[in-house]
Amino acid sequence: MKKYKKAVTVLCAVLLILAAAVVFLWVRFGQRAGRYQRTDEAMGTDVQQTVYGTKAESAASAAVTDIGLLNDRISWKTESSDIARLNAAAGTDWISVDPKTVQLLNLSLEVAEKSGGAFDPAILPLSSLWDFGGNNQHVPSKAEIAKYLPYVDYRYLRVDTAHSLASLRNHFTGVSLDALAAGAACDEAVSAYRTAGAECGIVSVGDAVGTYGAKSDGSDWSVAVRDPSSGEGTASAMGEIRLTSGFLSTCGIHEQSFRQNGVLYHSLLNPKTGYPQNNGLVSVTVEADGGALSSALANACFVLGMEKSRSLLTAYHAGAVLIDSRNRVFVAGDLKDRFRITDSRYVLQP
Repeated sequence: MKKYKKAVTVLCAVLLILAAAVVFLWVRFGQRAGRYQRTDEAMGTDVQQTVYGTKAESAASAAVTDIGLLNDRISWKTESSDIARLNAAAGTDWISVDPKTVQLLNLSLEVAEKSGGAFDPAILPLSSLWDFGGNNQHVPSKAEIAKYLPYVDYRYLRVDTAHSLASLRNHFTGVSLDALAAGAACDEAVSAYRTAGAECGIVSVGDAVGTYGAKSDGSDWSVAVRDPSSGEGTASAMGEIRLTSGFLSTCGIHEQSFRQNGVLYHSLLNPKTGYPQNNGLVSVTVEADGGALSSALANACFVLGMEKSRSLLTAYHAGAVLIDSRNRVFVAGDLKDRFRITDSRYVLQP
């Protein structure tokens, strides 16, 4: 009996040691294997997240909250937002805005300046005429465009970063940050992951993607590049980009658009003409260090076209994949080594 009790005691001790070892291994390595996924709707699009680590769920939840707060700050359609108040005060006085809004306004001015106005945050007087995605989307008359075109000029926007102030110099001028909103939302999500202590993660907001941290298996993040000829409900990929970190944003004719008299009109307006840009490009994807930056650059490059985009991309050490209407693919920057075509209809150009 004593030998039996002693054996039981030893066995229990061994089991306790094994249990402790399992707990240790889970704490040490299991955290890296934990994965949390969720999909929400925000800013009029889907927000999809895959976050890893023991803090994954709280990090993803914080990201959704922060994206909602971002929308409350920068949506020109929200009456109490910084941007709506800025537009309402156009031609009057400076107003106080959130420091994060100031950062986005300042970034938009910087990209506008470096792109020669191809990206212009003061596009609202024109874009509101077209009402893309709204209940009254239509082709404005030439007279309407001619009337409001003079009010579209980023130089009318003034920003005081030191005091978190902004102003619009002229009446009838209006700012819209819709072009960089999805990328900015990815910035907010990645910041939330970092603050919450997530191990790594990836977020997509519409056609913008942000990554945080390195994957536990050491592999790159793989991000699909949308086939611009695929429909909204049947979106498919034409290629993929490998990312170790960073942000991607895509803009193209597949975004908000409508047909009138058999002609397709898309929301990527040339700020200098007031009409959708028509230079042969159908899609532009840009990789950059920031989400808002990648979105702004993608829009600017779409308007500039392939050749004129090169200097802008170089200035920001950014890479791009540009696709034209003849299914030709042009790659700029160091994306050449990390992009591959998966649809044989598309041809990579030298």
